[in-house]
Amino acid sequence: MTAPLDNVTVVEIDNWMASPSAGAILADLGADVIKVEPLSGDPMRDMGRPAKVSEDKKKFDYQFDVSNRGKRSIAIDLESEAGMEVVFLLIARADVFMCNLLRHRQDKFGLDPDNIKQANSRIVHATLTGYGTNGPEAHRPGYDVTAFFGRSGLYDAMREGETGPVPMARPAQGDHTTGLAFVAAILAALRLAERTGEAQVVETSLYETAIWTQASDYAITAVDLAPLRPRARENMIIPTANRYPCGDGKWVVFNMPEESAWPKLCRVIEREDLLADERLQDIRGRFQHMPELVAAIDEALSHRTRDQWGEIFDANSIIWGPVLGLHEVASDPQADALGVFPTIHSPDIGPYRTVAAPMRFADVQVGPKGPAPKLGQHTREILSEAGHRAEEIEALVEQGAIGEST
Repeated sequence: MTAPLDNVTVVEIDNWMASPSAGAILADLGADVIKVEPLSGDPMRDMGRPAKVSEDKKKFDYQFDVSNRGKRSIAIDLESEAGMEVVFLLIARADVFMCNLLRHRQDKFGLDPDNIKQANSRIVHATLTGYGTNGPEAHRPGYDVTAFFGRSGLYDAMREGETGPVPMARPAQGDHTTGLAFVAAILAALRLAERTGEAQVVETSLYETAIWTQASDYAITAVDLAPLRPRARENMIIPTANRYPCGDGKWVVFNMPEESAWPKLCRVIEREDLLADERLQDIRGRFQHMPELVAAIDEALSHRTRDQWGEIFDANSIIWGPVLGLHEVASDPQADALGVFPTIHSPDIGPYRTVAAPMRFADVQVGPKGPAPKLGQHTREILSEAGHRAEEIEALVEQGAIGEST
């Protein structure tokens, strides 16, 4: 079957994880994604922690791989005139140019939208930054922990109570979320470019995407500007929308906002006595005594393990979820049923599991096509396809304008 982005060529000049993860998804969808790297390579290379696997697979960089799989790599010295000539040769033949360069760096290398349009009048120029390309923060480099979680209000909203410590996000959570927004923008712009025959310019940022993920909060806060009150477990509005530990130290989460959920939960956890308490007869009363209620539910759940309670909750139509560890999710039957962890075959280490992009097609096979490329692995191949003769490629290598894997 034809993949959605067959015959689409993407030239990517970026690093770290946000923009590269979008390129990986475009490659999953069938695009030919050419990753342009400096001669020293993307700084994300070889930064992932070693996996606790056999020695032959331990040195493989799984974290770099997940955001760069299925691409081709060409190493180019962007500071050299000959190197930039190669870049523009590739851009002239591409459908999409994507980067995470701040605007002043785009201007420095001539990779700004106006210049790119002159090289290719039908191209999509796509930019991903920390804070956007205009405004007082546009000059500021941004990582997901600073732009996505910090400045967007997300870290503050995630505190356990008003004075709780600022939590720490897991690696690249904001990057990969913003990568999804970037993919959506690129695909919409690509359709416009195909329909109109005119170049399109799109962008997104870590900051904007993080705000969108909190749109339900900001729909109100943008109107009244009232500070958000982070709530500890003991200050939640209702006990049936809270989280609790079980007897094995593992946690469960409930989300049942209906008034009818309270008596049902009390009966299931064998605390019918709470239903007879005159102080707890309505939502207001339960809210006023939330610390006491949380302690009571904690004690009730302490008599069974999380998974034992799970069977009971399912049998009684309780809306709940287990708080799984990452290692548990990696072996979760539901994840397996959805194909969340597909297998890639590497010529170096053989088969290994990776992470699927969160989209599936009924009649088209999309997904990882292969491992991330080595630095400059496809330099000669890409230039040959672009019309360079072997001696011209050799001359560029000798000049230091391009590099290749050894």
